[in-house]
Amino acid sequence: MEKITSRENAKVKYACRLASSGAFRRAEGRFLAEGRKLCPELCRGAELETLFCTESALEKCPELSELPGEHYLVEDHVADKLADVGTHQGVFGVFRTPVHTLEEVKTGGRYLALERVQDPGNVGTLLRSAAAFGFDGVLLSDGCASVFAPKTLRASMGAAVRIPVIEAGKMPEAIALLREKGITCLAAALYQSQPLSAAASSYPDGVCVVIGSEGQGLTDETIAACTGTVRIPMTDRVESLNAGIAGSILLWHFREESL
Repeated sequence: MEKITSRENAKVKYACRLASSGAFRRAEGRFLAEGRKLCPELCRGAELETLFCTESALEKCPELSELPGEHYLVEDHVADKLADVGTHQGVFGVFRTPVHTLEEVKTGGRYLALERVQDPGNVGTLLRSAAAFGFDGVLLSDGCASVFAPKTLRASMGAAVRIPVIEAGKMPEAIALLREKGITCLAAALYQSQPLSAAASSYPDGVCVVIGSEGQGLTDETIAACTGTVRIPMTDRVESLNAGIAGSILLWHFREESL
């Protein structure tokens, strides 16, 4: 296995740029992930092109050598440059980004739609919950946190490639397309809403749960485009729940019937 000793190595600099720039990730169709557990998990749904690991990481997890792609040993100071956080596990992978489109949305499916949810932790949490509760895909509007940024990947724990993620552009237009397929689109909002307990948990033609940004919620245009609105009843001791928690509650309500 070839060893990389310089932080200025071209492959290392390329990987670091993938980690730091969403525009570069989109242009290249690739992303960088890190972690002894996360990289093998991502191999289940994305193509691993390049694996970087330290000698100590390989000693702890010799099974890493069985992963596909080109493999490189890196010295610790090179791993420090690749790392998104100060404490790392010495394992990094460059993957091809899975591409999904709105054409894949099907009547009868379960979907999550996020409008301008900007916190990577919330986006990652919601991807993980959507995968856990049997949803068929996640739609992201413009302005959402990048699914394949390092923080989002860590929060999703591999769910980012185990469930189709669709960059949907303007959310009202995406909602209109779903409704044309007979899918009921329910906005998480207070205005003229019904409590979640009053909402049916099963929709034969499909359902889409629509969640807005942490600070502003959904836009008026997106709410108007939806079939209806639902809210989570709660006491007056808190003003609101964060998007990750609120969305996960909604996803559990509309979960796959066999769960």
